Amino acid sequence: MNVDPELARWSDGAFQVAFAIYVLAMVMFAGQYATSRVRASQQRELAGVTAGASGASRSPAPARPAQRTWFDKFGGMGYALVILGAVFQLASIVLRGFSAGRFPLGNMYEFVSGMVLATVVGGLVFVRKPEHRPLWIFILAPVVALVFVAGTVLYADSAPVVPALRSFWLPIHVSLAVLGSGLFLVSGVASLMFLVRYALIEGRTEDARPGGVRGRIASRLPEARTLDRIAYRVTIVAFPIFGLGVILGAVWAEAAWGRFWGWDPKETMSFVTWVVYAAYLHARATAGWRDAKAAWINVVGFLAIVFNLFFINMVISGLHSYAGLN
Repeated sequence: MNVDPELARWSDGAFQVAFAIYVLAMVMFAGQYATSRVRASQQRELAGVTAGASGASRSPAPARPAQRTWFDKFGGMGYALVILGAVFQLASIVLRGFSAGRFPLGNMYEFVSGMVLATVVGGLVFVRKPEHRPLWIFILAPVVALVFVAGTVLYADSAPVVPALRSFWLPIHVSLAVLGSGLFLVSGVASLMFLVRYALIEGRTEDARPGGVRGRIASRLPEARTLDRIAYRVTIVAFPIFGLGVILGAVWAEAAWGRFWGWDPKETMSFVTWVVYAAYLHARATAGWRDAKAAWINVVGFLAIVFNLFFINMVISGLHSYAGLN
């Protein structure tokens, strides 16, 4: 099967542009994060003026035109850049597929690229409200790191896949794994920031809250309840997707290797990850575990995803090793 080098170059170029856009989006969201306290003080001041006016007169005050603060401008620009980055990321994946004449998720470079796209799209869906957007800088931090690692350490030239991957199960199984893993990344970041906010702000009295850098970071995050709700909603969607990917992977294993399950390192770690997220959902629905305890379980699931992605694929040898570095 011939490879089209021109399309491969266009794919690599789109990947590099997506990386640059994500970095620029991080700068915009950093600006929004820095101005979030100013916006909050302006809102409190406006609420006080409105309350005073309503107490002095029963006639309704004329509506004041909403002014776009720097918080809104930075957030809007960052959100638009994330959408643009996702478009270039998708173009990179599609062009890679056309250049090699195959489904474009056949090695670690392509898997991580698809996972990043799933993370970004999941963030666009679940973290779209303006008041939630300060979370984006923490979502983009692992996204930028993953894109950098994929484009350097994990990069592989466009080429046909090995014979073991030439199956109609590849698009189904790998797509579900990519989508589930990418969404779990959004959920894990939300739970991690929930723990920061809860431990430093909402879990303490006002006098005991820390100042300095830690206090400023924690106080500018969305409320702990909001972060917990985002993490839970994302996991509710990602959990069955990832579980279905594990099940269909077992079906593919039976067709390829003559057994559904053989406790291969990749199989075992994927199953452990799925169990951890099942425990999180159970804990999240159990009284007494809904706050920090459940969030810690979700963070463990997030770490399991990262461990499975890098350590299992790159260090431990198993039946899935051919899907690693080419």
